[in-house]
Formats: sequence, C-alpha cells, structure tokens
Amino acid sequence: MKRLFRIFLKVTSLWTMGLFFLPRIRHESKENRQSTFAFKGPAIIVSNHTHFLDFILIMFLFAFRYIRCVVGKTLYESSKLMTTVLKLLGAIKVDRFSFDMQFFYECTEFLQKKGVVLIFPEGRLSRDGTILPFKSSVVLMAIRTGVDIIPIYHTHKYGFMKPTGVMVGDRINLRQMCNNPNPGEEELTELTLLLENKIKGLRDLYEQGGGVR
Repeated sequence: MKRLFRIFLKVTSLWTMGLFFLPRIRHESKENRQSTFAFKGPAIIVSNHTHFLDFILIMFLFAFRYIRCVVGKTLYESSKLMTTVLKLLGAIKVDRFSFDMQFFYECTEFLQKKGVVLIFPEGRLSRDGTILPFKSSVVLMAIRTGVDIIPIYHTHKYGFMKPTGVMVGDRINLRQMCNNPNPGEEELTELTLLLENKIKGLRDLYEQGGGVR
C-alpha cells in the first residue's frame, strides 16, 4: 500500500513539482555531478530547513530513491490527514522535546538495509533562512552506521514558477574523520560544528555563484 502510494504520487506529481520548484542545481565539484541523484546504497541527506515543503523538494531531486524523512511530532500529529500522508510516505516521527531515541534506532535500522534517510539537523524551521545550530544526533548516526552524508543547501523562498537554488555538496564520511566509533562529547560537538559549517559553506558558494552546473 505504502509503496503503491509513493509510486502513484511521484508519477502524477513530478511534473507539477518541477514547475513549482524550477530547481537550479549546482554541485560543489565535478566529481559528484554525475552520480549524485542516481546513486545506489545507503546515505543520509542533510539539508537546511526553512519550510515544510523542503521534504517535497528533496523527494523531487531524488525521485528514483525511497527517502524516509525525519519529521517533528508537532507536524506529524497536526491532523489525521497529515499523519496518514506522512505514514504512507514513510516519515519517521521525532519528538525534539523528549529524550526518546526511537527515531534514532528506526533510522539506523533503515540505513543498515541500504536505505536513504533525510534529516534536517537544525531540528526546527528557520523562518528567515538563517542556518540554526545543528543537533548532534545526525552525526552520531553517521558515525555508528558508517554511512556517507550528502549535504545540501537550498534557497528558502518557494513560489510557483519561481526558481529554487540548490547546491549539492561532496559526500562526507564522518566515521573516517572520527577517532572513536563512540565519540566523546567534545569530539561529537566538533564534528557537529564541522557539518554545520559545511552547509554554511555551500550557502556561501551558491551566493558567490560558484559550483558546477
């Protein structure tokens, strides 16, 4: 049922999403330009978060992969219709006001099955486009699973026939940068800041007109 719903949604709405977002995609380097959207295997997609449509944008960009998005409890439970649609899309609910780690285990299990997870590490919407401090859970997840992170920055203003800028960064493997598979608080904080600065760097690169089309 869920798979049929996702296929139906993509087949019927891809052209509409394309017209709405009109994505203007750039890549950090030539090396990842050819393989970014047709990659195989597991990955964690990390992006800045400015609007509830961000998930739809990423789903459009990676149209040929099944992506499970981590969604805040407030949005997930905002209405019965929203809950039903998000369940059908495979969203993973997280309560950022509690210490419940169920979402972490659910993501980890899916990644171990070669899946793709989308996480907005700011943990909430940034209404003005400012990149907020990142949460460390995505870094810990990447280290524990050894899965590559695909960092993405996108412009934060959507509108019909209004181009949306996208900058896709080179893959990052945090396990290779980590001295310990179970990093201490200091190292975890450093790697979280590294990932945050990566997204900020992609923003700066996009604003400067850099990158490869």
